Amino acid sequence: AMLSGDHDRGRERFQRLFGPAAQLHFNQSPLDKLAFIQRRQEAGRTVVMVGDGLNDAGALRQSDVGIAVVENISAFSPASDVIMAAEMVPRLGQVARFAKASVRVVRASFVLSALYNLVGLAIAAQGLLAPVVCAVLMPLSSVTVVVFACGATTWIGRRVLGPSRVEPSGVVTPSRL
Repeated sequence: AMLSGDHDRGRERFQRLFGPAAQLHFNQSPLDKLAFIQRRQEAGRTVVMVGDGLNDAGALRQSDVGIAVVENISAFSPASDVIMAAEMVPRLGQVARFAKASVRVVRASFVLSALYNLVGLAIAAQGLLAPVVCAVLMPLSSVTVVVFACGATTWIGRRVLGPSRVEPSGVVTPSRL
């Protein structure tokens, strides 16, 4: 569905873009957008909202995933789960695949951490290592998990997004090479 505060001058173009089954709603106020999302959620739907202005802030916040589209990443943007450079909107499908893959990395990091700690606990309980060695290995486990998560996320980002940059803040922007 598309919700817009603008007039319906481009209705035909958007209908071709979104397909014949798409719901197109024009002249929508911020409250209309918010109510539409709430109705979808009450019907058991998961809602992803892509918005580009302050008039979308309530709907972005209410949605299950809010994606704020901005021209300048450093400028103010409404509260949302994702802040995306406007140039990336055509690549929204790739960004969604990247996000799904990133969730798998987080889960794998938890598994890695749990395994590391189980092995460490078993060794420590048997008294096979000196306390000073354990004191060194404990922070090393954290570093290992962080390096794994950062490395895997960067690799996935390059594989899925191609020549894009995934910043530590989670912002996805095209590379400026």
